[in-house]
Amino acid sequence: MDNGFKDKVDGTVDKAKGEAKDQWGKATEDFSKQAEGKVDKAKGNVKKRVGDLKGDNHDSLHRR
Repeated sequence: MDNGFKDKVDGTVDKAKGEAKDQWGKATEDFSKQAEGKVDKAKGNVKKRVGDLKGDNHDSLHRR
């Protein structure tokens, strides 16, 4: 059963990638790259949260 670890890792990678794009967009005044970075960060937050929920569900099932 999936405990959400892969989702957490993928989410963290997306957040880091998004932060880099966001900062690059700010530095170069490339507003589309900055927006792309914000979208990647949001996707990362969602993936991380899904991983957290899977982990919580996995933990509660194994405590029975």
